[in-house]
Amino acid sequence: MSFNTAITGLKAASTMLDVTGNNIANTSTVGFKSSRTQFGDIYATAVVGAGSSNTPGSGVTVSSISQDFSAGTIEFTNNNLDLAINGSGFFQLDDGQGGVTYTRAGNFELDKDGFIISKSGKFLQGYGLDDAGNRLPIGNLAVTQKESPPKATESIDLSFNIDARADATKLLPVYNKDQPGSFTYTTTVRTFDSLGNEHTIKYNFAEQRPVRETYSFDTDGEATIRLSGVDITVADIGDIIPGATFADQPANAQALIAALEAADDRIDPYSLRLDGTALTFELHARATESGDIVATKTDTTPLELNERSERPANEVRSYEIGAGGDGQIIIGGVAFTVTSTETPQAIATRIAEREAEILDRNPAIEQIVADGPNIRIIFKADEGNIAANLFRPEVTGTASIGDDSSGEIEPNEVVEGDNSYRGFYRVYAYLNGEELLDLGKVKDPGEPGHTDGETEIGPILIQFSPTNGLLRSVNGQTFPAGGQVPPITISGADPANPLTTIQLDLTNSTQFASASIVKNQQQDGYTKGDLIGVTFAPTGEMIASFSNGQNQALGVVAFATFENQNGLQPSGDTEWIATLTSGNAILNPPGTGLNGTLRSASLEQSNVDLSTELVNLIQAQRNFQANSKTLETANNITQTILNI
Repeated sequence: MSFNTAITGLKAASTMLDVTGNNIANTSTVGFKSSRTQFGDIYATAVVGAGSSNTPGSGVTVSSISQDFSAGTIEFTNNNLDLAINGSGFFQLDDGQGGVTYTRAGNFELDKDGFIISKSGKFLQGYGLDDAGNRLPIGNLAVTQKESPPKATESIDLSFNIDARADATKLLPVYNKDQPGSFTYTTTVRTFDSLGNEHTIKYNFAEQRPVRETYSFDTDGEATIRLSGVDITVADIGDIIPGATFADQPANAQALIAALEAADDRIDPYSLRLDGTALTFELHARATESGDIVATKTDTTPLELNERSERPANEVRSYEIGAGGDGQIIIGGVAFTVTSTETPQAIATRIAEREAEILDRNPAIEQIVADGPNIRIIFKADEGNIAANLFRPEVTGTASIGDDSSGEIEPNEVVEGDNSYRGFYRVYAYLNGEELLDLGKVKDPGEPGHTDGETEIGPILIQFSPTNGLLRSVNGQTFPAGGQVPPITISGADPANPLTTIQLDLTNSTQFASASIVKNQQQDGYTKGDLIGVTFAPTGEMIASFSNGQNQALGVVAFATFENQNGLQPSGDTEWIATLTSGNAILNPPGTGLNGTLRSASLEQSNVDLSTELVNLIQAQRNFQANSKTLETANNITQTILNI
């Protein structure tokens, strides 16, 4: 009996030596999990008398060789296909013949067909992705996308600041894309066509100058003409009362004014005048390109353009100084003593000489000009149309100025101001700096296609708020501060495909008193690209990187977990297979549930603790020696018995 007991001890010690030696041998094996020998005692008992306290044991047996699945040290490498699991889970491998194994060793590589395989040639399993990024059933992960096809630019995000301190009065009166002095700001964005060819779109921003354009057409004696698509009875023009409000206009004049305002908001209908056969009118200062104002006979025969000119948008009030009075004339709070012996011209000159004093007290006034016996007060263009009761001159004694027939001093002549230009910019876009593009400019009234909203090549208007500098209007669409900025649709910027349109978003563009800069510039087009590498995200996405700067998710690595991972059966090559004890694998992407995360360019090393294993060697050696001594002692006793 003692011989058998000693032999079981020798076998158990030998097994412990084997397990410990195997651990030590795999100290440098990637993903290796150390094993531990577990022992159990042996009791041989009969049915009768079982449980007697004086039953000797029959030795020892190896009850289990269990594995320690604790994580090993993660070391970084230079290979993106080296993968490590930071936490729980296993990589699932398929040998292509129905055999499925699981491993923590992530030293993968690509085969000739682009599949990701282990060192033993088995396929790494994961989720495929469709074009919308939705996960497909689990299968072999492969790098199938060797190139990235070109994509035409379809969206541009552009935000900038245009310096509010720029003086629009210094711009050249005629816009020219090749003359920087005719526009305020310019910037260029790179784009791509549908074949991957690179292009540029150059944007010029020309601030509206503080001017009003005047047009004069010869009506050629026609009783009815057509202006911007509106049929006008020429006789009705003479009934428009200058300076009167809409409510004070005659009915026929109201109808004419309303029709023109609805048809073409560039024209100021209150400025319509008829001098003989000459029809004259002005455009609002906010008007965009105005050379295409359409004035025709009712049979669409064009009317002859007599003259096209412009004037400053400043309000101007002219006052004539009366002769032979004594007293004071007070302009803008500055008093001038006059006598009957002084000529009106001399008084006007003396008033103009004290211009600086008047301007200092009245910031809204830009200039005081003497013109013979007249004084012209020119207001700043930004002030717009000044209320009649403001800045009215005063007199004392018998001094006189202006028209006082109404009981109050009134100017002899008024040119109303117009500050509607403030914050407006004309936006031009050029393909490769040469070809003017269609930005969604609606055809002008009277042109073919106007009624159905057809667009044409040319500039559009954007407007910034004069009070806070924020963008508030794009191509006629107004929105509140902080509201959604409507996109600008650009047509014709893809020479390879005329159907391509680009959505230009100017969100966050401003007009502040600081240097003009680009704050953001992005576009979504790119040229063809070749595969330059594959990386993996912590959540398992396999990302292909291409030479054109694009990235594409090709799949998602699957992690397997088990209800009882200690029930897995080792199968060699640092792999395990599922058993009834372990239960079936539960597959999920990394980072979900209890799964760990994925680390690319990293390998999990063996979790063998070498110092512990060396101690185990000593213990196994002592166990073996002690059991050998038991066997030796039993042998000596047997010899003694035989010698009796």
